[in-house]
Amino acid sequence: MNTEILELLHQNREYKDWKKVENKLKPLIVDYINGEPVYGFYETLKDKSLNKNGQLISISTQPVDSFVPYHIHNYVEMMVVLLGNCTIRTASNTIHMKQDEIIVMGRDTIHKVDEIDSGTIVVNIALKPAAFSLNDLDFLTHKEGMQSISSMLFSLLASNNSKVAFNLFHTNHESHVVNTVYDIISEYYQPDSFSNQIIKMEVLELFLRLIRIASHSPNLVNAKKKQNNNEIDLLTLLLYIEKNYKLITLDKMAAYFGFNANYLSAYLKKRTGYTFIKLVHIQRINVAAEYLTFSNAPIDDISTEVGYENPSYFYKVFKKYIGCSPSDYRKKYQKN
Repeated sequence: MNTEILELLHQNREYKDWKKVENKLKPLIVDYINGEPVYGFYETLKDKSLNKNGQLISISTQPVDSFVPYHIHNYVEMMVVLLGNCTIRTASNTIHMKQDEIIVMGRDTIHKVDEIDSGTIVVNIALKPAAFSLNDLDFLTHKEGMQSISSMLFSLLASNNSKVAFNLFHTNHESHVVNTVYDIISEYYQPDSFSNQIIKMEVLELFLRLIRIASHSPNLVNAKKKQNNNEIDLLTLLLYIEKNYKLITLDKMAAYFGFNANYLSAYLKKRTGYTFIKLVHIQRINVAAEYLTFSNAPIDDISTEVGYENPSYFYKVFKKYIGCSPSDYRKKYQKN
């Protein structure tokens, strides 16, 4: 726990009168939830003021003892509980968050935060669409632009077409995650040379560390089902494909999660833009590319290892997704 940063955040958060915010910004009502208006918040505000914050990655503290209505953003938002706990409500979920837990709220996802008391510190990290260039996002991809299945989540949240798209990460107070959060906050509030670039890279690092934690959590699936039986957690589905790509079938996956196969297929297509089989191909080809780069295993053996019994079909799929044959890929990338 970084007491210096916590003290700085304590000083920056204060009560915000919703009526004053509404009168100043005049946000449009874009929807209603149970009779409550949902506002479009397309600007971030500076701490201790109603002035707009023009930075592509901006940080603010959740105001204490303040009413916040349902709203949406046109950007991704990370919310981190540094002290205490808080409750977040979406269109169909109530999420209770504890210290060091992080939620990544997708673009255009309807949500609000219940009033927090003076013993709670919640930090909001706004990631506007132009915050990351294609070169920045290469940090989340493999060679030749092949993105891993689970790291797709970042871009999917940024281009959300659902009113409920979020992922809650139970960090278990993992020191690397917590320290990265504090580093981001420190760079933002105490800027120095290259602070903007450092913040970008540390946000990407934070996201990857969160996915790593989720991938090692044996209770990830059950926890989500208990939270809301009508919702499927997208990251859970992507991680399942990432782990079971070799022998996976749509029917097996649907049975594992307790869903109809057609429903699961349609859900994946709607949320990712990819069919089930394309997601499986992407993961298999990613793994094959790793084998080609870091091993001397025969290509036919690699084909079998990643789930393709027919080597000719593997060659065809590999070239379709990578743009070259497996042997040419090995020549280009294998370490001597």
